[in-house]
Amino acid sequence: MLVRVNANPSHKSVPTELTALVGQTSLWHEFKYQRGTEVFGQAEPAEYVYQLRVGAVRTGFHLPGDMFGLENGDVHRFTADAIIDTTVWLARRENMFGGLTEVAATLKLVNRSLEHAENHLLLLGRQTALERTAAFLLEMDRRLQQPALMILPMSRRDIADYLGLTLETVSRALSTLRDRGILSLEGKMQRKIALHDRPKLAGIALGPHALPGRKFE
Repeated sequence: MLVRVNANPSHKSVPTELTALVGQTSLWHEFKYQRGTEVFGQAEPAEYVYQLRVGAVRTGFHLPGDMFGLENGDVHRFTADAIIDTTVWLARRENMFGGLTEVAATLKLVNRSLEHAENHLLLLGRQTALERTAAFLLEMDRRLQQPALMILPMSRRDIADYLGLTLETVSRALSTLRDRGILSLEGKMQRKIALHDRPKLAGIALGPHALPGRKFE
């Protein structure tokens, strides 16, 4: 069941990357969620497809422009909640995919994405704390399109939970990267990060698992 918080049901017909894929423009509804509010819960019916417009959602860290809530089953496997005040567009799954021959191809792409994410987590499980932190920063940098100043919506505790590390360990890793001149931290909460040496950061992220000629993607 969808939990509405500060809901703003403005009906929009919005062409998106996903609607272009399935070959139609679907009816989207806009909802706002306050920080810490659940967007959907684990084992709830997967009735909607979501696109994040503003803010950030925790279930693998979704950022503006990301699609989420896509499942190859009838229920959600994980809980999604707003890290900060967040706006999403959502459309009924049956309206997006019902009766379309493209649904099988779309779900295949979703499964491929999930498999890539699972493989990435397995890789992170073999890395040191410094390598995990470096890989996380590169992932965020890529998804935010390499800004001059990267502003992370999530806290260090959120990052620590995501990487399977303690808060203190993440703080030490960031301090190490700062001391090596790879990045600088700004702001009271130090969520603003400027990357000064992306190649060196990528080298740390790959660590001893790197193969000759392999690049970080």
